[in-house]
Amino acid sequence: MVIYTKQELRQAILDRILNQKEDEASFKSRVIGEKLLALPVFQKAKTILLYASIRGEVDTFAVIKAALALGKRVALPVVMKEQSRIIPVAVSSVRQLRKGAYGILEPDARGTGEVPLQEIDLVVVPGVVFDTSNNRLGRGAGYYDRLLAKLPPQTPTVGLAFDCQIVDVIPGLEPHDRPVTQVLSN
Repeated sequence: MVIYTKQELRQAILDRILNQKEDEASFKSRVIGEKLLALPVFQKAKTILLYASIRGEVDTFAVIKAALALGKRVALPVVMKEQSRIIPVAVSSVRQLRKGAYGILEPDARGTGEVPLQEIDLVVVPGVVFDTSNNRLGRGAGYYDRLLAKLPPQTPTVGLAFDCQIVDVIPGLEPHDRPVTQVLSN
């Protein structure tokens, strides 16, 4: 099959991801999580922006719990739909999460837990597709592209992906599409 557009590629990869067996995805998630925990940039980071994974994404809940157990300040994104942006909000437990915009678990944004971007030492980024040049394709709303554009340039960003999510080249990249520093896969 020849893929011509980002939308066609996104759908083809989503189909691949969702066709993985659950135990296979769980095993791959553990492998990727262990690689993330072993990264020097993760080990040095004091404040990390992670994400609460949804079906079809690398499971991040074990990493969130491990980072909290290591005494790291962990933030998760809160979708501010009206403003078309996400804000990082600190959490101390996954039990604090509730369904937010798009049905994704997120912290309650009404508290004082917003974490300024300049205080974040590492951002872990979801994606539907990554290429061999670390470009990423998300779900199409641009929330992470806008966030990545506002980060201090030295902030490392790591994409998490199953092997079936990595392609040679993402077609039709635009100036607002932001790559990550590196991609971890199984």
